[in-house]
Amino acid sequence: MIRKFILLLAVASIGITSCKKGDISAAAASTPGSDITPSAETVETTPSNSKFPVMKFDKTEHDFGTITMGETVDYTFTFENTGEADLIITEAKGSCGCTVPEFPKDPIKPGQKSEMKVSFSSAGKRGMQNKTVTIHTNTQAGVETLTVKTNIIDPAATN
Repeated sequence: MIRKFILLLAVASIGITSCKKGDISAAAASTPGSDITPSAETVETTPSNSKFPVMKFDKTEHDFGTITMGETVDYTFTFENTGEADLIITEAKGSCGCTVPEFPKDPIKPGQKSEMKVSFSSAGKRGMQNKTVTIHTNTQAGVETLTVKTNIIDPAATN
């Protein structure tokens, strides 16, 4: 009896771990009468007609110059979708917690301009800093990168 239970438990755990959540959600979402809606991970963001969006920035690097330790500075990068399909940004992440991007959640149509604000906190940092923001999109490359840099001075150290 115990052997049968252990065997049943092993088979069930193999079955559970071999299923991918995205596959289940996509299959359930396409089943008539299903209450499950596809998640962001299961929605296709790559154009199927070989036409891609192009994320063209006015500039991809910004230098804040010299700032004082503890300051938070912001810069707004502007960009345009110069491609032939809607641009979808699925994620934007700073290279550390001190660099925080804010990105548009709605699709950007071809020819439309938009913005991405990047905030940098210099708390606890000093000297030259070079941080990046990695943007996951449905462009042909799939990833775009922005850079912010600054020199941070500590007023307590100059006394």
